[in-house]
Amino acid sequence: MSDARGPDQPFEDVVERLHREGLLEPPAALTGEGDDGSAGVGRVTLSFSPAERVVRVPPGVSVFDAASWNGIAVDSTCGGHGTCRKCRVRLTRGSAPITRHDVRTFTNDQLEGGWRLACLVRATHDLAIEVPPLVTRPKASTVGVGRQVILRPSVQKRYVELDEPTLADQRTDLQRLRDAVDDLTLEPDLHALRRLPVVLRQNDFKVTAVVVDETLVDVEPGDTTALRHGIAFDLGTTTVVATLLDLETGTPVAVASMLNKQQPFGGDVITRISATMMDPDALPRLTSLARETLAELAAEVCEEGGVDPGGVYEVALAGNATMTALLLGVDPEPLGVAPFVQSTADWPVLPATELGLTVHPGARAVVFPALGAYVGGDIVAGMLASGLDRDKRVRLFVDVGTNCEIALTDGERIVTTAAPAGPAFEGGAIRCGMRAADGAVEVVRLDPAAEDASAAVTLGVIGDVEPRGLCGSGLVDAVAELARVGLLDTSGRFVTDEQAASLAPALADRMATVREGERVFVLHRHGADEPAEESVYLSQRDVRELQFAKAAISTGWSLLLEELGLEASEVQQVLLAGSFGSYLSPASAVRIGLVPRLSVLRIVSAGNVAGEGAKMVLLSSRERAGADALLEEVRYVELSDRPDFNDRFVDQLAFPV
Repeated sequence: MSDARGPDQPFEDVVERLHREGLLEPPAALTGEGDDGSAGVGRVTLSFSPAERVVRVPPGVSVFDAASWNGIAVDSTCGGHGTCRKCRVRLTRGSAPITRHDVRTFTNDQLEGGWRLACLVRATHDLAIEVPPLVTRPKASTVGVGRQVILRPSVQKRYVELDEPTLADQRTDLQRLRDAVDDLTLEPDLHALRRLPVVLRQNDFKVTAVVVDETLVDVEPGDTTALRHGIAFDLGTTTVVATLLDLETGTPVAVASMLNKQQPFGGDVITRISATMMDPDALPRLTSLARETLAELAAEVCEEGGVDPGGVYEVALAGNATMTALLLGVDPEPLGVAPFVQSTADWPVLPATELGLTVHPGARAVVFPALGAYVGGDIVAGMLASGLDRDKRVRLFVDVGTNCEIALTDGERIVTTAAPAGPAFEGGAIRCGMRAADGAVEVVRLDPAAEDASAAVTLGVIGDVEPRGLCGSGLVDAVAELARVGLLDTSGRFVTDEQAASLAPALADRMATVREGERVFVLHRHGADEPAEESVYLSQRDVRELQFAKAAISTGWSLLLEELGLEASEVQQVLLAGSFGSYLSPASAVRIGLVPRLSVLRIVSAGNVAGEGAKMVLLSSRERAGADALLEEVRYVELSDRPDFNDRFVDQLAFPV
């Protein structure tokens, strides 16, 4: 393709010339014939930029599916079902009908410029499509609240200088090594046995034995006892974080995060489970994408830390039940339909190479156990890191996300549940929503008494650039601030223009009505005369989305309080976990009722506690046993079979007075 294209020639022109010169077969939509000479059953050619890919697909396939099948990432949180309106692309050659969803998503100028939702464009003829770059490195929390542990990793090394065999001493090489390393039980794997005779004799019988648990995984030349590493993975639905650890000192060497490559299949676990139910090829594809994500991160942290990947002997993975099943190639359908059953609560230790990781051939992968279909290994890791089973205080643990996991302890008992919060906290289903990347508003502060209207709104924007959209923490801040100044009533409805002018004159001119009569509050205009619908705004529908999310979460923790016979006022500490929880304002969380009404001093941003828990099991075999013990100590409470759940949910929709 590079030979056919001139340095300044547009990519779509190359495709057109190849058709003209007979180097690329024209699709049936242009010839009127199919592959067999019949009408209308041929293939359609799509050219994608800036990926510079040409693909041929059956007529009628959506542009979103065509891109996903061919590894071209198009933003989406619904998995191409037409609900999130994130899969925005621009048609640079060819046209497509304008749907009602397109009208609600784009301005007239954008529609005339060829902008469409990829999942709604059917490939019935040749198209050239420009795909906005997908943010592959969203802002993520890479550290979190943890505990000090006694350094006792499963990876052990012993340097020995052995006596060479003689006719009088004909012990096997393995027995000779076992006798020298008498404090460890050495059960060799085949890789170690293959290397043992060669490495011993090439190095004058001065070698280092590498043992993981009780398995001898390698014999290395000379003294390498100071070199042993592990990688801890937090396998999130949206973001995956990898931390390279020096197991000799217990310190992190490098950390990296990236967007989960499964994202084109949907932004939450339900859409990904649905994908496997509708398409038999989806499960192996999702498994491959998860493993590609881990492999890229592993390579990145090793390169950044200057560590040979062959020196990584163990990895730990903390993920929710669905992400874990998809990674391991296990059918997740039972997790998505009642009665929501896991294939297993705990997973065997497996070779890391089975996960597609380029690490030591004998490296082991430890996968966290799960408490339930929607309270997975990431929450077990979080509870381990935060010491939820070791503290006598009344503590509430809330991992805020699309699926919100909640745990509560009274100092003796621990109960946990999951609440379906939806995609709002990830920017999904929000008119101007986006992930936490450059240009996302993450902090909102309102001053209704400001003398200068321009100073009445203060925005914190990731990357210190002009605002492009609203991420989860900015959404919560915006709603909390509007409720605080009175522009949102307790039911979540925007007040009238007359009430706004009376309550907050400096903010009243930001109230507007956009297409279909929807009320909005303008957070940022790119130009003084910019129409409200082209600005960054918060809509009435966005407020409702957040209300549904916070109601699900507050219903969850309120029911757990009842399970333990506690009042909200008795909670001594609230831990807001996960990447979103790290950036969420405690005051805003209290203001909208996301957490109990407590002093903000009792609310702690715990950060990436799942990642911290994964680190702990690499650093201490005792902590791994502690994670397994949590399966027996914690009681899971299922909300979906509670007859009063719907009534309680409705009661929690309103904002606190």
